[in-house]
Amino acid sequence: MKIYTRTGDKGQTRIIGKTIVDKDDTRVEAYGSVDELNSWVGMTISLLTPKTAVMKPELEEIQQLLFDAGRDLATLKSDTRHDFIFSKLNDGATDWLEKKIDDYTAKVPPVNKFILPGGTQPASALQYARTVTRRAERRIVSLQKNDASNNDVLIFINRLSDYFFAAARYANFLDSYDDILYRNSRPVFR
Repeated sequence: MKIYTRTGDKGQTRIIGKTIVDKDDTRVEAYGSVDELNSWVGMTISLLTPKTAVMKPELEEIQQLLFDAGRDLATLKSDTRHDFIFSKLNDGATDWLEKKIDDYTAKVPPVNKFILPGGTQPASALQYARTVTRRAERRIVSLQKNDASNNDVLIFINRLSDYFFAAARYANFLDSYDDILYRNSRPVFR
């Protein structure tokens, strides 16, 4: 099997259903950002410490979910041969993230101000994942302005950025690293 098609030599790519689009198409930007995020989650897993390794199974589950999200983003709603799969295969994924967020938030010291992204390597990687997730979310919103896509993917991605914030704080907590508050922050979390 060859992994190159030469379609990209002309600045184009095939999406699911074999439609050819430009590589800077909003759909490609959306699923490409999700793909970048998935790669970063893999990098994050490689940085886990013995104490934060408890997060490995859930991060691998997130990678699986991101593949499904990317597949839906690469599928035209008008494609009669390929349905959106994210909601069908992952019912409850957003609820699962919310439970993780609530669990981690309950375990770490409360904050009511912004914190500086960083800390330990796992926490820093999770904070970076949060920002990549936000970019992916913006790309999905741009896509939805031009073309229909699975809105459940947008909801999941929105919650995923919150998860990465909570997970980063929890990773710092597990490795006994205190979050650093942004010195000029007013109380923002109530």
